[in-house]
Amino acid sequence: MGQPRVNFCFFLFIIRVLISLQSKEHVLLDMKASGSELGWLTSPNENGWEIVQTVVNSSLLYTYSVCNVDSADQDNWVRTTFIQRRPESSRVSVELQFIVRDCNTFGGASVTCKETFNLFISEADADVGTSFRKGQFRKVATIAPDEVTRGRVPKVNTETRTVVPLSKKGFYLAFQDMGACVALLSVRVYYKTCPSTVQSLAAFPETVADALREVEGVCVKNAVSQTTPRIYCTAEGKWVVPVVQCQCLPGYEATENSCQECKPGYFKPSASNEFCQVCPDNTKSSLAGAAECVCEDGFFRSPSDPLTAACSAPPSAPRDLTSTTLSGDGRLLLSWSPPLETGGRSDLTYSVACEICDESQCVACGEKIRFETGPTELKEPGVVVSDLDSHHNYTFTVEAHSGVSQYGTERATATITTTLDYTNPPKVTSIHLDDRGPTSLSLSWTLSRRPPAHISHHYELMYRKKDIEGESDVTTYTVLILDKNSVQINDLTPDTTYLFRVLVKLSPEAMPGSYSKDQPFHTSALAESQTQNKPTLVMGAVVGVAVILLIVVAVLLLRRRSLCSRGRGGPEDPYFSTDQLKPLKAYVDPHTYEDPNIAIQKFVKEIDPNIIRKEKVIGVGEFGEVFRGMMKVPRKGELAVAIKTLKPGYSEKQRQDFLSEASIMGQFSHPNIIRLEGVVTKFKHAMIVTEYMENGALDTYLKEHDTEIPPYQLLGMLRGIAAGMKYLSDMNYVHRDLAARNVLVNSSLECKVSDFGLSRVLEDDAEGTYTTRGGKIPIRWTAPEAIEYRKFTSASDVWSFGIVMWEVMAFGERPYWDMSNHEVMKAINEAFRLPAPMDCPSAIYQLMLQCWQHDRSKRPRFSDIVNILDKLLQSPESLKTIADFDPHVSIRLPSTSGCDTTMFRSVPEWLESIKMSQYNESFARAGITTMDHVLALRPEDIRNIGVRLPGHMKRIAYSILGLKDETSSLSVFAV
Repeated sequence: MGQPRVNFCFFLFIIRVLISLQSKEHVLLDMKASGSELGWLTSPNENGWEIVQTVVNSSLLYTYSVCNVDSADQDNWVRTTFIQRRPESSRVSVELQFIVRDCNTFGGASVTCKETFNLFISEADADVGTSFRKGQFRKVATIAPDEVTRGRVPKVNTETRTVVPLSKKGFYLAFQDMGACVALLSVRVYYKTCPSTVQSLAAFPETVADALREVEGVCVKNAVSQTTPRIYCTAEGKWVVPVVQCQCLPGYEATENSCQECKPGYFKPSASNEFCQVCPDNTKSSLAGAAECVCEDGFFRSPSDPLTAACSAPPSAPRDLTSTTLSGDGRLLLSWSPPLETGGRSDLTYSVACEICDESQCVACGEKIRFETGPTELKEPGVVVSDLDSHHNYTFTVEAHSGVSQYGTERATATITTTLDYTNPPKVTSIHLDDRGPTSLSLSWTLSRRPPAHISHHYELMYRKKDIEGESDVTTYTVLILDKNSVQINDLTPDTTYLFRVLVKLSPEAMPGSYSKDQPFHTSALAESQTQNKPTLVMGAVVGVAVILLIVVAVLLLRRRSLCSRGRGGPEDPYFSTDQLKPLKAYVDPHTYEDPNIAIQKFVKEIDPNIIRKEKVIGVGEFGEVFRGMMKVPRKGELAVAIKTLKPGYSEKQRQDFLSEASIMGQFSHPNIIRLEGVVTKFKHAMIVTEYMENGALDTYLKEHDTEIPPYQLLGMLRGIAAGMKYLSDMNYVHRDLAARNVLVNSSLECKVSDFGLSRVLEDDAEGTYTTRGGKIPIRWTAPEAIEYRKFTSASDVWSFGIVMWEVMAFGERPYWDMSNHEVMKAINEAFRLPAPMDCPSAIYQLMLQCWQHDRSKRPRFSDIVNILDKLLQSPESLKTIADFDPHVSIRLPSTSGCDTTMFRSVPEWLESIKMSQYNESFARAGITTMDHVLALRPEDIRNIGVRLPGHMKRIAYSILGLKDETSSLSVFAV
């Protein structure tokens, strides 16, 4: 066989399609645009890379190609010209288009043939011309084709590699061939920017896309914000997660990223993102840009009325005021009808004023009478008045009030004059012993009402000794006529019980009253008087002081007990207090319906399948495939959605289980809960349609962006998950399977809780728990009480949230690593808790530990968690303190030998165990080929090897630290 490189002529007539990416990119080098003026340097000059020209679609193209597949030990290089870097960009992308020939087409030469080539980079502050030294280049990647070319039809491959970090003024790219048959069709070097944009009424400048970068903006005209608007520019050149939103000023509303004046007849009272409103009732039509609408003449707003409330008028006077004498002494019922005109208000109240009038003047009743429900702030049209005297002329004035009564020109009053004419004297209700001695008793008594002041009256007191059985057959009373309601009776017998009764007598023409019931009082004995009179005052003082001390001690003890209960979380489980069991919205378990289809009809919207279009399979669920698709929405165009399907051949039970999740999701409405768009049930193929989350599952997204997202952004994602779980908890709903894999992420990095296949509603019992019906439990995410007793609460969801926090801060690492479920349960019961991930802020790790309290009553509620995360987000400096990191625990290093002290047999095996296999070639090129070499590495050596990402450097450094500890090398885990 002749020189295989001459066969490369097949490339000259089979190139047909070249891919050109159109994007908002700043191109630093474009091989195709340079034409024949490439000027790239090759080494060696002969029998290596060579430039080849061909005509495609009337265009002359130049490519670099090499095809020395029959010779061993090939080392062919081609280097670009000097590429100047923009100072603001430390990251560039290299897009390659190339063709690689299948080695099997070369027969015997396939032994030495390769199907890959290498990409290198060398940074410099100035152009070095034709000086070329291989040692100055560091490897970026090995480039392998997705498809190799076997026949005459070329297979064009496109690969893009990102090069970071760059720090010098410019750089060279170089391509190394080690025995492949390859044609380099296009090399394009560019960097991306996030274009200038207006989002959430804030303008942000064009920003170079580097690592995730926070960018400050300014509010658009006529918009304000309490803090500086911020947004994040991703490495892909996309804006994500606006942190602060601007709001339109009063009198302005948001319209297509700007704030426009409210139209005439509309208004907006405060700075917000709400739309302008039509002027309310009884207001004048406003001018453009109005912050309020002025009331029409005769209409008003109260100081407590919002500017959005309609204006109202004062009420008219109460109607039909009447008085009715009630049974009992001196009581009167005043009643009236509400005003004909309330002015359009519902805060109507009444007040009643009283005067006593004679022929010459009227004076206020004052405290002489009593209104049983008070004289003011009356809600009902009526009031009972008591302690009235007979024969007096009482004038009662009833006034209607509302929030705008003070603005009226006339008082809304109704007046009635009445006389309470009664001759029944008041009754004595009780007699009191004020003092006693051996021969005397001091008494007073209270009346059912005050006797009329203008009518003479006196009291008749009768008393006698209490009869002793067999002593006397005749009862003798002593009668006293008194002018006041108290008396001291002397000349009594010591140590004797007397019975007393009293009646009230008015003028002779008045009806006679009746005596009170007999009440007994006992005179003291002579000895008792002599021995006790002197110390009475002293004993009284001592007893009084003792009572006061007891009261003070009791109050202090109760206060201390209350504070202690509050500090300990109280004796009751905080998750099942009365307040916690009153959700804003009642959740209904679809499994309680005898016919599951009824739950579907009640909670879920039916979608016409004709408006849904499946596009691409994005996953496989329990019941069938999951598609990305589009749904036509009236007046909104097409909306990206996720479509869950039910695989063919399903049973009726499978169909009911499939749709039960939709019945659950249909009852939720929260920005951090996955939104259900609807279901298709009336056709052969059932489907569940939800909103589409572009970035997929949270754990996968974090693994793909390891160490690229700053702690502040991770904290914002956790806050969204916590808010969604608080919403579920407030509805007495337990998720049971909260994990990063069941949280979805959209293009704005908003996190939403999903997957309600395992979740169930809380039963209405004292504990707020339920027992599982046999399903599997995700051990690594489940609280110990839920594992042991199969009972779940919102507190067990809090435990799971702590695990999710750990997953997020560890960028999707598996909780408890490769420990078995049995090992996990044993470790938790022995008080082992996951250690802080690398670079995890101490405040976040302390919250994780609170979520992992063994006593569920001591764990925080989701409302507490949201508040804590909000405070951390408001104080970013609180994230600067990093939790202690123990590499012996966080990165498990399992022994592979089983009996010797060598943990890993090779460097690649060690790198694979810590998920750093991408650096195999870097370690080999640097001569680090044994574990002894690894143990001798210093931190600065790791960077020189080619490890540049800070997170990767730390992971490798911490792992080496763990390797040096012989006691940890064979441990399952160390605490």
